[in-house]
Amino acid sequence: MWNVNGWAVRILGPFCLFFFVQSGFAQTAKYSNEFLNIGVGARSLGMSGAGVASSSDATAGYWNPANLTDVKADLEIAGMHAEYFAGIAQYDYGAIVKPIDSTSAIALSVIRFGVDGIPNTTQLIDGDGNLNYDRITTFSAVDYGFLLSYAKKLNVPGLSIGGNVKVVHRKIGSFAQSWGFGLDAAATYRKKNWRFAVMARDITSTYNAWSFTLDEATQEVFVATNNELPENGLEITLPKLILATSYKKDWEKFSVLGEINAVLSTDGRRNVLISADPVSIDPVIGVEGSYINMIFVRAGLGNIQKVKNFRGAEEYTIQPNIGIGLKLGNFFLDYALTDIGDNSDALYSNVFSLRFQVFKQN
Repeated sequence: MWNVNGWAVRILGPFCLFFFVQSGFAQTAKYSNEFLNIGVGARSLGMSGAGVASSSDATAGYWNPANLTDVKADLEIAGMHAEYFAGIAQYDYGAIVKPIDSTSAIALSVIRFGVDGIPNTTQLIDGDGNLNYDRITTFSAVDYGFLLSYAKKLNVPGLSIGGNVKVVHRKIGSFAQSWGFGLDAAATYRKKNWRFAVMARDITSTYNAWSFTLDEATQEVFVATNNELPENGLEITLPKLILATSYKKDWEKFSVLGEINAVLSTDGRRNVLISADPVSIDPVIGVEGSYINMIFVRAGLGNIQKVKNFRGAEEYTIQPNIGIGLKLGNFFLDYALTDIGDNSDALYSNVFSLRFQVFKQN
């Protein structure tokens, strides 16, 4: 008889130990590489990001690489596009997954979050003190994330593990850029209709090395306007642990899936439901109903925060997300109405994602 608790201690113990060691000794700023926490795929985003346990397609490379062993197609391709802040920011994602054999799979995921066409007004005033609008140029602030994933089923029935090698590239015009590297690790255990999963992001911390390149004219503007000249430096993203469980109930034509995630951040006190230092906990709940495994309806609750109203009294806000999905043969179309935390004025964004499965012909 396999001891579930024993294996859980062996798998989760090193993760948790490393998390608390890192959070105790590293001095870093919050919200580093935050674009990698937005999420991918309209399915999981429609469930407010509750996808660590139940994701079983190409998006698992992001949510939980251990679940890539659930991909049955010979090749699966996924893509997503979303716009945030009234179309100012563009968010794009693409992934491809390929099973190696019946017990392992690899995947490549690419994420881009960028704001394009930003006016550069540092040279608006010429040497004679005149405004010259022809001197205005534009630049882009873009973040890239590249994830190379691997998953493997173990000899224990229902148990698989996975990991990501992560490369982060951030670029602000010709002024600044950074390269960062990190590792993710994950495990999933399946027992009948239940799934239990853990996703450890940035387990070794992710280090972004920033370098700045300012020409002489731009430096003069910084000095004249009493701005500090930026210096090359290192930005550290501390580990984050996500514990997840899901349950699926099937009937003749209908099925319902529910999932709960607990996101444990280690970068100090955050404005979430359980706010503490150094570890804060942000719960996420999602549900998905389907009809004949072709039509899907989704909803989720997350991003629970304590805010002050106009009277100065504190109250909790909750971000509700909804979504729908359609499966036509090997083609999947998903839509989510969501946002990334703008609860105050409910500025939601439309998220569309596509997936396509390729099977070899016998």
